[in-house]
Amino acid sequence: MGESGDPPAGTPEGGPDGGEDEYRSVVFDESFVRAARLQEFSARERMTDHARAVRRRPALHRGLSRQALLLVVLIALAFGTAIYMGIRHPYPAPQAKRPQPLRMTVIPLAPQGSVPGSARVADLYAHSPAARFPAGAEGVGLPAVRRTAHFSNSQVRAALTTAREYLIASSLDPDTLTGGSPGAVRLLLDPAQHGQFDRSFAHPAADERHAPTGWLVRFDRARAALADERARVRGTLRAAETDRNALEVTSDHTFVYALRPAAREDGAQASLFTVRRELRFRFDRDDLRTHRAELLVSAAQAGPLSCADETASRLRPLLAGQRAKAGGPAATDPYETGKATAVCGSLAASAQPSP
Repeated sequence: MGESGDPPAGTPEGGPDGGEDEYRSVVFDESFVRAARLQEFSARERMTDHARAVRRRPALHRGLSRQALLLVVLIALAFGTAIYMGIRHPYPAPQAKRPQPLRMTVIPLAPQGSVPGSARVADLYAHSPAARFPAGAEGVGLPAVRRTAHFSNSQVRAALTTAREYLIASSLDPDTLTGGSPGAVRLLLDPAQHGQFDRSFAHPAADERHAPTGWLVRFDRARAALADERARVRGTLRAAETDRNALEVTSDHTFVYALRPAAREDGAQASLFTVRRELRFRFDRDDLRTHRAELLVSAAQAGPLSCADETASRLRPLLAGQRAKAGGPAATDPYETGKATAVCGSLAASAQPSP
């Protein structure tokens, strides 16, 4: 006797074992039939309209699920918020950097007697305090580099390197020393200081703001020429962090130049001229990236000079055998550390070559 659910005539012969219908995999359920795009016309519809056997059904419009719609809305909201915050963020815009104007002083040092001279430059150096000074750029060395709280080793090194290059361009380059173009020095300055720099050379003034000799060392080419293009140099460079956004580099160097008369007179002797320069640089992160410096302070002691000569636009050295009409109130040695005189000083005998 057949089980409930079997065909009345029993299971067909040759059917698969277990009573499974071999055509069950190709039988379509009701949902599949309703979703079909093609639908067969009824017999009455085919007789009356002589239409085709099938007709095309309109496509079912399946709307987005509620979860998908919510996801789209959230993405659009997040994107709109990001755009709004990028345009109207709550943080104040950074202020444009305005470097301080350079403050500069140049103090002339008058000789106490006639300026020593020699036909041999080597003899002058050998008998002066600069006897063991390195020549040229070798005398402007870099100190050991140490990172700070907010600046890496490479950033501190970049600041020191830029300051060193400024010293070389402004104090050792023969073209700069003899009154050539100051373009190489200008390129190493923060662009915000270019206006003050350009005004200093266009309209020099002894106002502690617009003296070319505050930016660089420059001799009066009508009076003196270089007897040796490699000056002797010794000094120090120091870097320190002033705040989380700035580094300061302080330099203190003594430069010794061998000069001769510009007219190349027969039998004219060479003499030494000493300039002690103390500079203070500031570097923010943009300066470090662009290889520029902001020069804050420039103080120089230079001699032998006459206190009566103007020193803002260029230095007019006293050469071998010449004397100053009057000296300053106290002797100053530019080779020694210490506070300089306010207006004019006397060049210490110890700073001159010995006979």
